[in-house]
Amino acid sequence: MLLPNRLLCAALTTAMALLAGACASVDVGGAPGPSVPAPQYRVGDKWVYHIVDGYRAKIVWDETHEVTAIGADGVTVKVIAKGPTIDVERVEKWPSPGVVLQGSAYEDETNRFDPPLVRYKFPLSTGETWNQRVIDLEKPPAPYGGISRSTTVGGYEKITTPAGTFDAIRMRLFMQMDDETFWRYPTQCNYLIWYAPAVGASVREQKESQWRDKGGQDASGYHPGQNATIELVSYARGR
Repeated sequence: MLLPNRLLCAALTTAMALLAGACASVDVGGAPGPSVPAPQYRVGDKWVYHIVDGYRAKIVWDETHEVTAIGADGVTVKVIAKGPTIDVERVEKWPSPGVVLQGSAYEDETNRFDPPLVRYKFPLSTGETWNQRVIDLEKPPAPYGGISRSTTVGGYEKITTPAGTFDAIRMRLFMQMDDETFWRYPTQCNYLIWYAPAVGASVREQKESQWRDKGGQDASGYHPGQNATIELVSYARGR
């Protein structure tokens, strides 16, 4: 039996309030360490990542993120994703380090966020938390909610990737996407991110997501979404 829309909205509002409260007390782990200041970017800075996503049938691709311009309006980053089944390009706009005006929140889509999405709230300090609700201006108005995010910063951990070994600070991100419809609830995401000050970016990410139907025989279970591991392969500074 489907609930009336007003009851669904109330239930989701309550769920997100409980989620935000839970996230505030999340133990992300890691050892104590110094706060992480905002990075100083240069044109030509380049990060290359290897990504594996999925369950039985894995999807594999590489992503290159390169700073192409820095000006009064912030930093412009070109992202190229290539693999056997993926060939995508997008452009991200960062008004300031860690803040995304245009970019991706979930996969390889291009969103324009209002207000700008806070990916990293510098300085990153152990125990720091922030919650945010944004809308994607690329999507038409809908009766359902926008994107809700809750981030908690943990401590440091040594992480080894193909690019080397890094002292990275751990972050836990819980996110509810804006893809709810009349027949399904929004996608729920649980991400663990390792940010390395030495490269001014993440060096490893683990992403999991799931969603649930509002009615029918599958309403009691969750549909799997992302099951991704992202690792830094190489990093180079611009001149």
